[in-house]
Amino acid sequence: MQKLMGLVRRCVDDYNMIEAGDKIAVGVSGGKDSLVLLVLLAGLREYFNKPFELEAITIDMGLGMDYSGVETLCREIGVPYTIVKTEIAPIIFDHRQEKNPCSLCAKMRRGALNQAIKERGFNKLALGHHYDDAVETFVMSLLFEGRISCFQPVTNLDRTGIIQIRPMLYIHEKTVDNFARRRELPVIENRCPVDKETKREEVKQLIYQLSQTYPDLKERIFGAMQRYPLPEWEPHGRYKRPKEQE
Repeated sequence: MQKLMGLVRRCVDDYNMIEAGDKIAVGVSGGKDSLVLLVLLAGLREYFNKPFELEAITIDMGLGMDYSGVETLCREIGVPYTIVKTEIAPIIFDHRQEKNPCSLCAKMRRGALNQAIKERGFNKLALGHHYDDAVETFVMSLLFEGRISCFQPVTNLDRTGIIQIRPMLYIHEKTVDNFARRRELPVIENRCPVDKETKREEVKQLIYQLSQTYPDLKERIFGAMQRYPLPEWEPHGRYKRPKEQE
């Protein structure tokens, strides 16, 4: 717990993610990434030198998922929790019957989440993207779009006035998995009909296969993103490559 909070603290400091008085909403899907982020930010809140407020918000897609375990976790760590009911899944899969639903789904979820945040007066949204997500997104942009690109550690959404932050960029997916398992976090099974059938899953498997031959592949890609640097990716602090935790 302390080691992972240290990595979150380093990432927050390197990219100036949190300022005193911030009202931060954590987008909680019920998956391991968002739950681990929630627990780590709740822990960081207790000793961080810049006081901030924290709340968890879930966009219920209409897939019949049970969030009672998340509600219990939020009570235990002292974080308010809001569930926003939507019909996003029925619209996409039943009414529109989208053949490539991921892009539209992401757009609708972002819209619902941003609206919920604005209504509650939050100025920042914390997302659970981790180290591997960044590497995969970079490779996806290169392979499928012919661009050298990735999401930014801190993103200013001009239309809404909301700032997105990604405090887990220094934590590997394997480390996230192990922490969620050891803490017995109430991870909810993803009921999306196209889960594990996306381009991201293809790239994840490609990177895994290449890493068997080139063990430092992910570290080299991530380091290149910071040294190049991609827009907004150059850290302000002295970044040290994190290691995967068993």
